[in-house]
Amino acid sequence: MRKVTKLIGGAALALSAIAGISQEADACSRILYQGTDSLFVVARSLDWKTPIPTNLYVYPRGVKKVSSDQPGAISWTSKYGAVYAVGYDGGITEGMNEKGLVINGLFCKGTVYGNEETAKRPPMSMAMFVGWLLDMNATTDEVVAVLEKQDFNIGGATFDEGTVSQLHWGVTDATGKSVIFEFDHGKVRVYDMGDYRAMTNDPQWPDMKAIIDYWDKIGGKNMLPGTVSSPDRCVRANYFAHHVKPVGDTDLGVSIARSVLMNSSVPYTYEIEGAPNLSSTQWRSYADTRDLRYYFDIVTNPGYYYVDLNKVNLKEGAPILKLDTSAKESVLLVGDATKAMKKSEGFTPMY
Repeated sequence: MRKVTKLIGGAALALSAIAGISQEADACSRILYQGTDSLFVVARSLDWKTPIPTNLYVYPRGVKKVSSDQPGAISWTSKYGAVYAVGYDGGITEGMNEKGLVINGLFCKGTVYGNEETAKRPPMSMAMFVGWLLDMNATTDEVVAVLEKQDFNIGGATFDEGTVSQLHWGVTDATGKSVIFEFDHGKVRVYDMGDYRAMTNDPQWPDMKAIIDYWDKIGGKNMLPGTVSSPDRCVRANYFAHHVKPVGDTDLGVSIARSVLMNSSVPYTYEIEGAPNLSSTQWRSYADTRDLRYYFDIVTNPGYYYVDLNKVNLKEGAPILKLDTSAKESVLLVGDATKAMKKSEGFTPMY
C-alpha cells in the first residue's frame, strides 16, 4: 500500500509541476449537469481575492451596442435578449440568452490574446465580448463559426489595481453541446468538450484534459485530489458531475448541480499563512438552458434566487432591467426574483 501511495503521489506531483500549479492561483470552476428531458444546468463559481461586486441585467432584443470606444469598433443590434452578470457594473462576466446559450469566462493565466496580426483588426473590449456573442448567436456551433473568423482584436481595461483579465471561456447551448475556447498568442483554440463536464483555470485545456484522464484511470471511488488547486478542483468536479443522478425536474437538477459545484469551490475567506492573495468563492450561478432560468447564489446571502427569461419582456423597445445584488432587499431574496428587477439605463462598459 505504501508503495502504491508513493507512486500515485509522485505522479500527481509531477503533473502539478508541469501545470505550474500554485495555491495562490485564481480559482473559478464550471460544470455541466446533464439531466433528463433535455435538462442541462451550467454551474459556475466566481472566485477572487477581493470582492467583485456583480449585478444582473436583462437586455431585450434590438439594442444597439459597440465593441469598444476605439476607432474601427464593431457595432451590432442584438438579435436575442439575454441576462448578463456584470462585474463592477462595467463588464459582462457571463450570461445566458433567450435561446439557452450560456457563456462563462474563467481566469486562465496562460492566455495571450493578441499578436502583430490581430492588432490590425477591429477592437473588441473584454467588457462587451460575451455580450456580443450572446446577442448574436443561438447555438454553440454559431459561436464557433464567429471565433473561427476571428475578425476582432480582444483587449480591455485592467481591474483590481492593475489585474489583466486573462480568461478562457466555456460555451454550452440548449442541446448541451459544449466547447472551451482559449487564446494562444493571438490564435483562438476551440476544443469540443465531448463528455468532459468541468473546467477550471490553469493549465490550458489540452494539459487539463490529460490530468483528468490520469485521475480517471485511478478511479474516483478510490481516490480524488483534494486541494483547491485548479486541476484538483477540475478533477473532482468532472468526476462528481458524471456520478450524480440525472433528473428532469428543474429545481432538483439545479440543487444537484449546486452540490457538485460546492464540492469544487474554495471556502469563503479561505486562508493559508504566508499566502495573502488566495482566491475564494464569492458567488455561484446556475443557468438552466431548457427552462431559461438564471440562478444567482452569493455565498454571504441567506438564500439564492433566479431570473426567469420566460417572464421578461424581451421584445425590441422593452426596457433594460437591473437587479442590484447589493441592495438590502436583494440580499434577502429567495426564489423567483424576476419581479424584483428594476428599469435601468444599462451599465457603462469599462472599455
